[in-house]
Amino acid sequence: MNNNCTKKSNNNYIKLILYFFVFSFTGWLLETAYCYSQIGRYIKRGFLYGPICPIYGFGALILIIFLSKYKKKSFKLFITAAIVCSIFEYFVGYILDAVFTLKWWDYSSEFLNLNGRISILFSFSWGIIAIIFINHAFPFIEKHLSCILNKLSLKRQYLLSFTLIFLLLTDLIFSCIKYIHLPSIIV
Repeated sequence: MNNNCTKKSNNNYIKLILYFFVFSFTGWLLETAYCYSQIGRYIKRGFLYGPICPIYGFGALILIIFLSKYKKKSFKLFITAAIVCSIFEYFVGYILDAVFTLKWWDYSSEFLNLNGRISILFSFSWGIIAIIFINHAFPFIEKHLSCILNKLSLKRQYLLSFTLIFLLLTDLIFSCIKYIHLPSIIV
C-alpha cells in the first residue's frame, strides 16, 4: 500500500462512527446468511428497515474501545468478551422486549439460557468471535478504512459520517413507529 494508507486519520470519532456502520452491516450480512442457511430463503433480520443490525456495531465498538487491550491475551479476551457481550446482549434483548413487547431472538430452547435472552453456547461463541475480531477482522478493516479515509478530505469524512447518522436516525424513527404500532403520520 502507498503512504496515504499508513497516515493516521485526523478524527478518531469519524473512525468509530464508520466502524459502527461497517460492523452493523457485517452483522446484518452474517444474520441474513445464517437464517438463509437454516431456512433456505431470505428472512429480514434486525429491527431496522435498512441492512444493518446496530447490536453488532455497538458490540464491535465495545470490543474496540474496551477489550482491544487484551489482543495478546486470548484467554482473558475470551472470558471478558463472553461476559461483557452476554451482558450487552441480555440488556438489548430486555430493552427491545420491554419497549416493543417483541423478541428478536429467543434462546429458550438452548442449554443454560437466562430468560431466553442469552445462553452459554452463545456466550462461548461471543468469546471466540471476540478473539477472531480483535486479532484479524478489526485490524483488516482498520487498515483499509484508514486508507479510504486518508483519500478523503476531513470535510468529506464529516459529510459521510453525518449522512450515515441521519439515515440511521430516520430509519430508527420509522422503525419505532412501525413496532410501536402508532397510527400512520404519513398521509
